[in-house]
Amino acid sequence: MENKTLLNIIRWVIIVAMPFFLGLGMILAVIAWDYPAFEYGRIPPDLYGFTPEERLGYAHATLDYLQRPEPSEEVIYLLEDLRLPNSDEPLYNDAEIIHMRDVKDLTDGIRTLWWITAVLVVIGLAFLLSQPALRAVGYRAIYQGGLATVIILAAIALFIGVGWSIFFVQFHELLFPPGSWTFLYTDSLIRLFPEQFWFDIGVIMSVGALLLGVVVTGLGYWLTKRVG
Repeated sequence: MENKTLLNIIRWVIIVAMPFFLGLGMILAVIAWDYPAFEYGRIPPDLYGFTPEERLGYAHATLDYLQRPEPSEEVIYLLEDLRLPNSDEPLYNDAEIIHMRDVKDLTDGIRTLWWITAVLVVIGLAFLLSQPALRAVGYRAIYQGGLATVIILAAIALFIGVGWSIFFVQFHELLFPPGSWTFLYTDSLIRLFPEQFWFDIGVIMSVGALLLGVVVTGLGYWLTKRVG
């Protein structure tokens, strides 16, 4: 009975961790990818004077800040030191700097949570799959974890597709202090990362993670049937 309970706990840990492992992994992959170079070719140019080269350079500098391993307070100078073209004025105003500290704190939290879920999934599956008698349980955990990912990410992708404005507002209200994430159209954050930028990235992340879930579900189903 104790062994069966332990196996169920391990299986459920894998199932619960899998959507985070795949979903957050997709977020980190998109952040690491040169997404602005792809997206800026699809959306309108900056209306207030950034050349395409300047816009891309500022976007790269901002993403480099987000990917640094140090905490936000140690590397925020990377953004504070940026200047508007041919000017001594800072690229980001005080409100934008405060928000970007919050964004990096969130990004660092996502990275930490991804590592935790990665360890849980990998160790849990390694334990189950390394023992022939337990492999059926491991295969079932892969299938059910993938299925959970498909269900959750399909709901998120649908929400983004039909209710983007609500999703965008609720996402920010949930993760950032009220009023700290709204800016003028002339502010650099909006000029560099307009709403269409975030809509497209939301679609890429949710659909990408959904497809990963489909692959994992299919793999788990095939493995389960093979031993069934």
